[in-house]
Amino acid sequence: MSVVILGTEEMSIAEKAGILPEDILVSINGHDIMDVLDFRFYQNESKLKLLLLRDGKRKRIKIKKAEYEEIGLKFETYLMDKQHSCRNKCIFCFIDQMPKGMRESLYFKDDDSRLSFLFGNYITLTNITEHEVERIINMHISPVNISVHTTNPNLRVKMMNNRFAGEALKILDRFNSASIAMNCQLVLCPGWNDGDELRRSLGDLLSLENVGCIACVPVGLTKYRDGLEKLEPFSKESAAKVIDIIDEFADKTERERGERICYASDEFYLKAERELPPPEFYGDFLQLENGVGMLTLLKSECEAALKECDAMIGERHIAIITGVAAAPTLQAIVDKCQKKWHNFKCEVYPIKNNFFGEMITVSGLVTGTDIIAQLKDKVLPSEVLIPSSMLRHGEDCFLDDITVAEIEKELNVKIRVVDNDGYELISTFVNSEEGEE
Repeated sequence: MSVVILGTEEMSIAEKAGILPEDILVSINGHDIMDVLDFRFYQNESKLKLLLLRDGKRKRIKIKKAEYEEIGLKFETYLMDKQHSCRNKCIFCFIDQMPKGMRESLYFKDDDSRLSFLFGNYITLTNITEHEVERIINMHISPVNISVHTTNPNLRVKMMNNRFAGEALKILDRFNSASIAMNCQLVLCPGWNDGDELRRSLGDLLSLENVGCIACVPVGLTKYRDGLEKLEPFSKESAAKVIDIIDEFADKTERERGERICYASDEFYLKAERELPPPEFYGDFLQLENGVGMLTLLKSECEAALKECDAMIGERHIAIITGVAAAPTLQAIVDKCQKKWHNFKCEVYPIKNNFFGEMITVSGLVTGTDIIAQLKDKVLPSEVLIPSSMLRHGEDCFLDDITVAEIEKELNVKIRVVDNDGYELISTFVNSEEGEE
């Protein structure tokens, strides 16, 4: 396989070498180029021999450059070919629980090993080819983020509705033998892969010395599950049992290896009505993308930032929109700020998720529809904060395609988007957008 070159960056090495749009890149230094990983890996050398096809004829180009310097080729897509989709039909898949009529791209299930390396996406190993496995090993691409869910082969087949799901677990051993670091994720479903099955999974994964971190998250259940496998949410008691099992293994690895390695996500602590662990519990916070330690880190950063802040000048009145799960933590942060700054006023508005169902409590799945419906009759301050996680990546709209501008118009407020960073949040408390200009 080879890839078509869309063009070259202006004044780049590739442009100066005479590479043209619609040239076909066949190989670099004798290595076939099939996609972005091949290209990014093999272009790093200082001396390159490119084999191109131009109008059906072979053309060879030699390039000398600094090691790791980009040569400046542009392709139609970032991956250079189509994104790989998921072949599983997992009983807990969130996309299968979404209502009809939403944007088509929201229904795409990715399971692409290249995105694991490039963007930290999690893969199931059921959609990976032998070529990709060998490439990860040969290039020593590390870490690889893997959605394991269970190490019981038969149970994995049932949970993922893929007859190859159990066999794919053997790739874990191959990666481990090749010293490929692995971060693992377990989506837990009550009565399926918790309890003794969770003990089995944690024991199996922790026997692999190159498993660096394991995140356990509860299944997310929407109200759109007609025709799907019957699943129950975690209760206070069952969530507490999950935490206890994880701590049993984590305490052991901390004694033996000096680090905990496996963690329960924040949602489990909230469901169990247990206090969130302190910052030192989470080490380097390696599983934030799975909601592990996210609230603890936010609170810790806010407390540190608050100590560095001077007295607030003038009156400041704002509001925060958030999901139900994060609301108590944000309220505690606001209370500390209001205690320090008597001229600071802030209301926290947790939004119930009527769009997907009230069992969905995370901020990242709050929709514009619910925000408008629940706040349209409230008397709001002129400036309202929302976390960036509520918006589609790189866009200014929510999952239901309601835009920030539409929220501002409906609620007659100025929306300010804030990253999930305690220092930025405290800075936003202190400074209005007008004051920062």
